[in-house]
Amino acid sequence: MNRRTVFLAVAGLIAALQVAIPTAAQAAAPLPDPKVHPVQVTGPPAERLNLIILGDGYQADQQSIFLADVDRNLAVMWATEPFRTYRNYINVYAVEIASIDYGVRCDPDGRVRNPDGTIRDTGVREGPIDGKRTALRMIFQNGCADPLARGTVYGGAPLNCAADTAYYPPGVNPCETGNQAHNRILDNYVMPVLGIPRTSQNVQTLAIFNTFTYGGIGGTSATTSGGSPQGPLISLHELGHSLGTLLDEYPYSSRDVVRPCYTGAEPTSFHHTIYTSTGQMVADQHKWWRWVGEESLSGGTVGLHEGGGMFPCGQRRPSEHSMMRWIGFDLDQIGREHMVARITGMRNAGQMAIRHTPLGTVPSDGVLWVETGHPRYHELQVTWRANGAVLPTNNSRSLETRGLAPGTVVSVEVRDPVGPAGTDWVRNPSTGNSPTDSGYNGPRFTQTRQWTLGAPGVVASPPAAQITNSTMTSQPVAGDEVVFVETNHPTNRVLSVAWSLDGQPVPNPDNSRRVDLGALRPSNGVHKLAVAVTDPADPSQTATREWTVDNAAPTAPRRLSTPLTTLAGGVEHPVYFDGWDMWLDPRDNQAGRYVVGQLRLDRDGWFNYFGFPEQPMPASPFQFRHSGTSVKALTYGNLGTGGLSRATFEQTLPDDHPSGRFVPGFGTHTVEHRAIDAAGNVGPADSYRATVLPGSSPACTRTLTGRQSSVNAASGVTCLTNAQVTGQVTVRAGASLVVRNSTVSGTLVSTNAQAVQLFGSTVGGAVVLTGTRRDITLAGNRFSGTVMLANNTQVTANERYSRLAGAYGPVVVGNQITGALSCSGNSAPVRDFGAPNTVRGARAGC
Repeated sequence: MNRRTVFLAVAGLIAALQVAIPTAAQAAAPLPDPKVHPVQVTGPPAERLNLIILGDGYQADQQSIFLADVDRNLAVMWATEPFRTYRNYINVYAVEIASIDYGVRCDPDGRVRNPDGTIRDTGVREGPIDGKRTALRMIFQNGCADPLARGTVYGGAPLNCAADTAYYPPGVNPCETGNQAHNRILDNYVMPVLGIPRTSQNVQTLAIFNTFTYGGIGGTSATTSGGSPQGPLISLHELGHSLGTLLDEYPYSSRDVVRPCYTGAEPTSFHHTIYTSTGQMVADQHKWWRWVGEESLSGGTVGLHEGGGMFPCGQRRPSEHSMMRWIGFDLDQIGREHMVARITGMRNAGQMAIRHTPLGTVPSDGVLWVETGHPRYHELQVTWRANGAVLPTNNSRSLETRGLAPGTVVSVEVRDPVGPAGTDWVRNPSTGNSPTDSGYNGPRFTQTRQWTLGAPGVVASPPAAQITNSTMTSQPVAGDEVVFVETNHPTNRVLSVAWSLDGQPVPNPDNSRRVDLGALRPSNGVHKLAVAVTDPADPSQTATREWTVDNAAPTAPRRLSTPLTTLAGGVEHPVYFDGWDMWLDPRDNQAGRYVVGQLRLDRDGWFNYFGFPEQPMPASPFQFRHSGTSVKALTYGNLGTGGLSRATFEQTLPDDHPSGRFVPGFGTHTVEHRAIDAAGNVGPADSYRATVLPGSSPACTRTLTGRQSSVNAASGVTCLTNAQVTGQVTVRAGASLVVRNSTVSGTLVSTNAQAVQLFGSTVGGAVVLTGTRRDITLAGNRFSGTVMLANNTQVTANERYSRLAGAYGPVVVGNQITGALSCSGNSAPVRDFGAPNTVRGARAGC
């Protein structure tokens, strides 16, 4: 779907709401009670992580926008591992809370409510910015004074709050703090729905505040910006702190302040170290030694990368990028290994949740059962044993004990196969379950239960067939998902389970309560999956359930800014000066849900596409530039050293600094892009190449188009645009020539010119360029004759690049030359910036 519709419809969440004319504050009438939406309930709250998403700074008529912001946050979360795979381990509830005012206190930018109700525009700061009266009292810490403020917390009572009594129900203190309001709303409205205390360790809240400004903070009460293009990425980073106990890997405490290198002892964090040698790390079996040398999930290679823990040097991190360093990237293997343990172990519980037949002595003619978790793309392994001997149960969750003698000890092991022999997500073999020592043999991933068989005499359950839990039916499932059902458990028999896909039976010889759609390989498109659960004691007792299977891949069509020229070849290959813009339009066949777009630069880690910081979504493109673009002391879209994102000051660190020697990203780059839909389908990646050149074209003083007999560029800047020259083109001393998409039938001769540039053009005769004083740039042209470049001076367009990457002479990129190519006496060698030329004739000096 077009991403713009995210503000209009969110399937399963949003009822039709009319947006009123914007007002600075609503009339003094009681605010509506908070409303709890169970977005997804995958199991009993006591056996799940429970994510509660609260809205702050959304007025009563802006709740549809809040729910759209919730959908955008969750879409990115479910597209990111390990949340994508372990989605069924998490319950999610969205809580509509109306605020008196829109926005957030001490917003460092200030925002204006648009006629459609959105708070998205940049512009002049509105005031008084410390006077916002919002439900959860969100405030940018020091935002009233610091334009770079980003930490957003539950604040104190609003200004002049005693006058706001009319807005609140009787008994509510209008001057309560943000934390008090948070706790009151949870206790009175949310926890009665969940049936567990607010203080349960498996409860995580995320407050989304209504502004376009970047901001958020971690903790069990995390916060993020609802309207910021990066809002969902902030959410993931903050959950990395509060759920994953991950620390920051970025190199600053204040974005624009360069700190000295860290000189302390070995950090206690499992993903920071002072080691300087990966060989020594492996020899000492220290921290992430098991992953050293692997290709990082977030780009580059797992090893020792300078900077982290809010220091630019002295501490080292596992990967060049990770969402704990720069939001937008995935977790690397070290972060994922830890996070999946925190999810399967329900944060601090340290135990994988399972339900089962009550323990103790049980009749020897009954049925034992166990209910496990349900990862979306692999199955847990269930192994039954009798007196230690493995029974051939083919991963069944039930065991009929008839045939086993009284006194037999029956046990079951439930294992998540995330070790090296399985999905290879957890390489630590430890049996521990602490936050820093959660191994695949530990209770977060492996659980056992045991019973002793007594005398026969089970009391038979009455006939009944019930589906007690299943994969969610409220939205489509992915085409490669493992779909499950859970049923009631009669004491003396196992219910029969029959699956069908598009009305055709699916073989189920083991009576499994799970079906692996990936193994069935449904055709591209939408299908219907159904299950029928029947009690063999009475076949009339049957329960059914049905799912829509979305096996249509989402797409992310691109649009690029206008290039200087496009090079020939099987892959789109535009050429630009300095950089380019890219728009992605993620689409899916299922309407009404947010579709995530992703991009990957030079195979350096998938990065979530979000438009561009401080610019409206989805209209703003992502901007690639040789050194990126600095927005509030952070750099985005960087093609140079260090990848897409980095602190702006890192580009100016001295050459001898451990994190110095930044090199701008001129050259040829490969960009891949794809989409991930709400069902979890990952679309195939499309790709293109782009070559970025240093320099620019001089401004035209004379422009010629159409048919010309000959051209004499004697002074100024002559531009040929879509021209056809039947004779010769001559460029005199001190003049410049820029040719675009034109044809020259004769020769092109330049002597002591200022600049000569040709893009996407054809020259039939010889090309002789000598003594040029500043710039020769030839890209994507066809030259039928010889090309001679002699005694030309190329003045660098980027001193840092030339100093660190080497001087470059005439820029000759992606041309097709039928004749000979000769180079001599130029100020530096000819450079193709990664886009080779095709030369059929002889080469000399090039």
